[in-house]
Amino acid sequence: MRKPQRGYARQDRVKEQIMRELAELVRTGLKDPRAGFITVNEVEVTRDYSHATVFYTILNQDAREITEEVLEHARGHLRSELAKRIKLFKTPELHFKYDESLERGLNLSALIDQVAAEKPVED
Repeated sequence: MRKPQRGYARQDRVKEQIMRELAELVRTGLKDPRAGFITVNEVEVTRDYSHATVFYTILNQDAREITEEVLEHARGHLRSELAKRIKLFKTPELHFKYDESLERGLNLSALIDQVAAEKPVED
């Protein structure tokens, strides 16, 4: 007989904890001045916790490639620091992906505004 779940599943709690800790580590732990201002938006974790995909955005869009290099270079350090903060059987391998959802949302909003401006609303 299965026990009823209490609100969050364990995987959801783990990914939220990873997201909080990584956001703090990226903010305070990256010593590379090229990193700029990085925001961790979401973390997806595999069922066995062996891999975590970290979705991020940056303030300066021109530094996107440099930020990718910085995060890839610091991936091992961030993983080891994460292991010190979160007690899991296995600390997930980190994979960083730029989160394009904000850009897509802004583009979609601009298209809607453009269509709304071109076509008058009929009563």
